[in-house]
Amino acid sequence: MPESLALARRLDRVSASQTQRVLLAVEALRRQGVDVIDLGAGEPDFPTPAHVSAAAVDAIAAGQTKYTAGPGIAPLRDAIAAHYRGRYGVEFTPAEIVVTSGGKQGLSNVAMALFGEGDEVITHVPGWPSIVEQIHLAGANAVRVRTSTEDGFELRAETLLEAITPRTRGIVLNSPGNPTGAIMRESELGRLAEGVVGQPIWIILDLCYEQLIYDDTPHNLPRVLADHVPEQTVLVGSASKSYAMTGWRCGWVLAPSAVAAACNAVQSHSTSHATSITQHAVIAALTGPQTCVDAMRDEYRTRRNALVDWITADERFRVTRPAGAFYVFPDVSDLLSLDGPRTSSDLALALLNEAHVAVTPGEAFDAPGFLRLSYAASMDQLRDAWARIQRFLS
Repeated sequence: MPESLALARRLDRVSASQTQRVLLAVEALRRQGVDVIDLGAGEPDFPTPAHVSAAAVDAIAAGQTKYTAGPGIAPLRDAIAAHYRGRYGVEFTPAEIVVTSGGKQGLSNVAMALFGEGDEVITHVPGWPSIVEQIHLAGANAVRVRTSTEDGFELRAETLLEAITPRTRGIVLNSPGNPTGAIMRESELGRLAEGVVGQPIWIILDLCYEQLIYDDTPHNLPRVLADHVPEQTVLVGSASKSYAMTGWRCGWVLAPSAVAAACNAVQSHSTSHATSITQHAVIAALTGPQTCVDAMRDEYRTRRNALVDWITADERFRVTRPAGAFYVFPDVSDLLSLDGPRTSSDLALALLNEAHVAVTPGEAFDAPGFLRLSYAASMDQLRDAWARIQRFLS
């Protein structure tokens, strides 16, 4: 490419998604007729609940296929407010809610609205890579705080507070987390909030997996933030994981009205608004029967327990039982060597090409030496995939 046609310099700081790279590799092998079991996917294997899909069909029949208001249609914003009021006991007005094309766009809008050149934004690793890349695209610097496998990757207030400098403008938290499934305890978030109250520091909480927590662990993080730092809090949520709606693309931002307005301004010059049909479907998801969520969560719990038990039985793997989401994140460093796979990326590639099992290498999450295995797959697929992995390792 001629120098005069160079790409924008901001892309020098951004890497392409390795999780998307795994998806493309799986598709390529399947087109060749290879039977690949995909444990790299970050999406539910369940169909979208029938009543949600029916609401979309009804919306099409009713002609709800035109532009909507940028922040989302009023009934959906009301439904989102009611969801957080009922689930967490926190109040948001329609002016404090912006519907987005997925939780990822919500986080991106927030980064563009709040951060700029010279700012520092703290987040945690291993972690979802888009958070770091969005910070970089906004022109800010990502400060990575590393969590420990010995602590089950739980987020600790002390380490986050120690990373604060005069340039810090935000802290982005994901709980339950991708790829670890770890959560931040209410007490830890309370200590973090007490440490930043009154400072020009935003706490952005990504609750993408909020309804996929498997054990009896209190997780009312929105209430903790509302009690301590309501004017410094931004919540980001999504219909994707809880309601098996990844392809529908609907998320939301809940924030002080000035921040919500800024996010809407950013969005007004990109996607304008979330798809009109999807918005009507998400109303049905949030206000309709929740037994579908309960059933999916129960099945994920069963799968999690089985997969962790299988992995634990192999001494070459070291794994922590995840509290939420639908991933296990074992340490596979004992499987790496000079005369075999040298990195977890090498191991993931070998498993794909030779065992025909797709997993995501830890390098995608700033955690070399680990693999992410999704249990958003049937028990039969999980059992077959683990058998293939064991045969490969033998």
